[in-house]
Amino acid sequence: MLNIKKYFMTEITRKSAQDFLRYIGPGILITVGFIDPGNWASNLAAGSEYGYTLLWMVTLSTIMLIVLQHNAAHLGIASGLCISEAASSYLPRPVSGFLLISAMAAAVSTALAEILGGAIALQLLFNIPIIYGTILMAVFCTFLLRSNSYKKMEKIIIGFVSLIGLAFIIELYMVPIEWGKAAVGWVYPAIPHGSLVVVMSVLGAVVMPHNLFLHSEIIQSRQWNLEDEKAIVRQLKYEFMDTLFSMGIGWAINSAMILIAASVFFTHNVIVDDLAQAVNILKPLLGDHAALLFAIALLFSGLSSTTTAGMAGGSIYAGLFNEPYDIKDRHSWHGVILTYALAVIIIFFVTNPFDGLIYSQMALSMQLPFTIFLQIYLTSSKKIMGKYANTIKQKIMLLLIGLIVTGLNVMLLAEMLNLK
Repeated sequence: MLNIKKYFMTEITRKSAQDFLRYIGPGILITVGFIDPGNWASNLAAGSEYGYTLLWMVTLSTIMLIVLQHNAAHLGIASGLCISEAASSYLPRPVSGFLLISAMAAAVSTALAEILGGAIALQLLFNIPIIYGTILMAVFCTFLLRSNSYKKMEKIIIGFVSLIGLAFIIELYMVPIEWGKAAVGWVYPAIPHGSLVVVMSVLGAVVMPHNLFLHSEIIQSRQWNLEDEKAIVRQLKYEFMDTLFSMGIGWAINSAMILIAASVFFTHNVIVDDLAQAVNILKPLLGDHAALLFAIALLFSGLSSTTTAGMAGGSIYAGLFNEPYDIKDRHSWHGVILTYALAVIIIFFVTNPFDGLIYSQMALSMQLPFTIFLQIYLTSSKKIMGKYANTIKQKIMLLLIGLIVTGLNVMLLAEMLNLK
């Protein structure tokens, strides 16, 4: 009798694990968006200038990210619409047009950081000039998007993320971490004088507007809303597990970046203001292998996040025409091309690549309130969501996140005006 019970329990556990693995993918695609080169710049700046002090911002941002990404995916599962489609369908044209164009600008800002980071990696590894590396990154990622379906893209990007994570785990073993200070930094909110630009760049690097659009698009593309009630409930459960698992990976990798920067740079009174400088400083401190791992991980980060930025841009642009993302459709394709082309053009005028990365992430944090409040409106509407509309508790939680992000942006604006 015990053997029969054990057999059935094993089968149930195996089936649950298989179900979970079946639905993993959308969350991983989103995770690469917040372990991109923009994050590298923000995290290295945070760790090298302020040590372990700003780790709390990674924790807070990741918690907010989990809530927001789950809510965005909720929209896709329950309504069968992504954020951009829902905005076009249920908002006045001038309002939806403004919001989606601002989101498109955020996707371009994101792509700028991803392409630039990948170009820096190519320069470090193969001595390719930044301009040529920028073009190579954009062309290669355009090819990746044009030639692969979602399923193929998920597998490629999961591979990239695994390599990035492995590189940072190896790096963590190479440096002495003060875990006591790190533990305090993860939970104690502190904003040192003059750190608000870095704080906001960390926020914009983790909670990224284009990722909210992308998550709702990837989820809705599976058309789970067309199945029965049980299917929708099951997808909501597994989607949350996928989001929690994937965002946890992102939290760990972002934390590792700050930990390494605090241990290697802050303790030696070195402020990093250039990714190439970071690699050169790592060589004498940790050896050639650490520098090589850093550059390879940066390249994979740039490739994977540039790809997802292009997908997000295509999705947002297609939404302007009330269409879902489909790389074979001209609106989606034009959105991808527009995202990459504008990013490349802007990079040509960037004089300081590291500052370009930092300020691109800060720009994302400034657009973020528009996307958050748009999402809250859409997911709270019974007309759109039916009985899956946000509950009072969910609305309060989402509004609190929106107000925190808006408040931080107001503080940033006040600091910038004072500086002038």
